[in-house]
Amino acid sequence: HGLGRPSAEIELISTRSRLLNKMLYKIAVCALIAATHGAPTLDAAATVSDGHWGSDELLEAVEHDAPHGRELFPMLIRAHKVRASRDRARSASHTADVARAGEPMMSIGDKNPAKTLEMLQLNDELNTVVKSDSMCSRRHAMARAAGLAAGLAMAQVNKPGFAAATKMVKLGADNGQLVFVPDEIEICKGDSVTWTNNKAGPHNVVFDEEAIPEGVTQESISMDGLLNDEGATFTKKFDVAGSYAYYCEPHRGAGMNGALTVA
Repeated sequence: HGLGRPSAEIELISTRSRLLNKMLYKIAVCALIAATHGAPTLDAAATVSDGHWGSDELLEAVEHDAPHGRELFPMLIRAHKVRASRDRARSASHTADVARAGEPMMSIGDKNPAKTLEMLQLNDELNTVVKSDSMCSRRHAMARAAGLAAGLAMAQVNKPGFAAATKMVKLGADNGQLVFVPDEIEICKGDSVTWTNNKAGPHNVVFDEEAIPEGVTQESISMDGLLNDEGATFTKKFDVAGSYAYYCEPHRGAGMNGALTVA
């Protein structure tokens, strides 16, 4: 169709065609993101329009998410990409101004990289809460996510005992029946169990040496004496996964037995 047209006019048409294709490409990528994750945030939309976030970065974000299935919290990371891109633009502008003025240069890129890392971890923890098949993984991730959302530092929420919990077991039912309440419990590694003398004491907690994980000794986890007073407690932390069976020594003959699973 270009026969008989001046070369300058052909070049102008070609340039316009390339610009149109680039615009359509950006619109298509934005539509793909909207279909996969919901509508982009205002910050994301503004970034596309003002040029801070180019089509290559948008495509990279889509390709990054696609192999892993739908991410439930992708915009946490994407918002930080937007802010980081704007910070880099401001930093470049500031550096140029300082160089022209002949002043010593100082970078003002990412003002708080620790916050960026915290947001990345928060995103990971929230996705673990939704996707993990492990009760302990979900519970630990939820505890760390809640800590980060409350403003705690990564170093604090990543401590081994941060997400640890304590389960409570009554020694003797409220009606005086000789049982553990509950008589079966499940905890995670690093959690503790507190047994409280409730009714029909005295009671104690003795683990069956034939029904505990290998490497754990009966003496290290069982009580030495008896709980005589109502409200008296015995607490033990468990760091080895496996199944544990225990009983109340004075009332074993009455069937006062318990079971503990450490995941």
